[in-house]
Amino acid sequence: MSEISSNASAAGSGATDVRDPNHMPPIGQAIPLGIQHVLAMFAGNITVPLIIANAAGLAGADTVFLIQMSMLVAGLATLLQTIGIGPIGSRLPIMQGTSFAFLPVLIPVAKAAGGLAALPVIFAATLVGGIFHFLIGTVIGRFRGILPPLVTGLVVMTIGLALIPVGVEYMGGGKFAKFVTKDFGAWYHLFLGCLVIVSILAAKFLTKGIASASAILIGLVIGYLVAIPMGMVNADKITNAAWFSIPEPLKYGFDFTSDLAMTAIIGMCLMAIVSAIETVGDISGITKGGAGREPTAKEISGGTMADGLGTAIGAVFGSMPNTSYSQNVGLISFTGVMSRHVVTIGAIFLILAAFFPKIGAIVAAMPNAVLGGAAVVMFGMIAGAGLKLLSDVDMDRRNMVIIALSLGVGLGLKAEPGVVAALPVWATMLLTSGLFPAAFLAIFLNLILPKHLEEI
Repeated sequence: MSEISSNASAAGSGATDVRDPNHMPPIGQAIPLGIQHVLAMFAGNITVPLIIANAAGLAGADTVFLIQMSMLVAGLATLLQTIGIGPIGSRLPIMQGTSFAFLPVLIPVAKAAGGLAALPVIFAATLVGGIFHFLIGTVIGRFRGILPPLVTGLVVMTIGLALIPVGVEYMGGGKFAKFVTKDFGAWYHLFLGCLVIVSILAAKFLTKGIASASAILIGLVIGYLVAIPMGMVNADKITNAAWFSIPEPLKYGFDFTSDLAMTAIIGMCLMAIVSAIETVGDISGITKGGAGREPTAKEISGGTMADGLGTAIGAVFGSMPNTSYSQNVGLISFTGVMSRHVVTIGAIFLILAAFFPKIGAIVAAMPNAVLGGAAVVMFGMIAGAGLKLLSDVDMDRRNMVIIALSLGVGLGLKAEPGVVAALPVWATMLLTSGLFPAAFLAIFLNLILPKHLEEI
């Protein structure tokens, strides 16, 4: 891999090849590079279904199924991006996975419905939201000008900052079911969470290559192994899971009619706008970091449509909303390899893994504190990715005002949701998500404020 990286920065035909999305490295290099993309996103992809399963208080078998479907749909959605169908797909090395951005909507729905009743509501909202996201992709190229790095950076940063408390709560033992665990905050939960964080940092900065790129996965494995002799891993979930299973579409059905369903659908459609903005940021990051150019309108439109279609397909199979993964954008910048075929290989590995429920059962048995340690790092990295996008922004008085108001209102309402408790349920859910008000204000203020404010 180091040879590929050096070639990427060298002059000549080699540099042109690896920075071409259509270039196919030798299969001996392409396979490990594809697996590396899976390792970089695997922990994040399974985190969302784990969080929703805990929030709804689901049984082990249902949790395993959600994890299984998250792998299948991530692989299928990635193929939509890398291979494409007609105008759908960016034909860029974009890895798809379950989206953290929708958690502020999904968690309250899971808590409110509880148990299996939550899933038909979630998947109905995901289907409608995915279709709406797809339609956004057909026109988003015309509105590219209202999504500068100031807006996309704020959106990505807000996602990370709004979700960091989720990781911290998991480190304490978890409090997303209908009750707080009796030993919430116990020393052994905090010990495991901190062990995972330290292990991730050690793997990231004391190793190189695939080990460094898969630091999150290494941290999870170390925390998991240490939790076993501590008696914190439920082996029954693993023992009872099947070795092989064919995915079952529409297993939980759809609920489009309940009051909660309508609230969830509105929330998912509005969050789809925010997710589309995030996707534009990721596409820009790939073309800039991997090829040193701006993305084309066709790439932005096709990538956004693939995002939406992947989410809609996920609803049918039983997966949470999908989106492009920012950590894989960073991986492309690190390796210098722009080949979409490498990411296609990673997608095939994900699809194959989905047919073996034992893999999902092993993940489902993971203690909350172990997941929490990794989540704190991952959510923090998302916030850092937003900060990196903002680093290209001129921090003048105008832009500082936009940043201050967007973050202040967005995160403030999330921290104190009682301020808007008197509003309708759907409005309260959106305003306290952290993400929607921040994104709306960033776009609105960027459009109406003068480009150059006079010094006072």
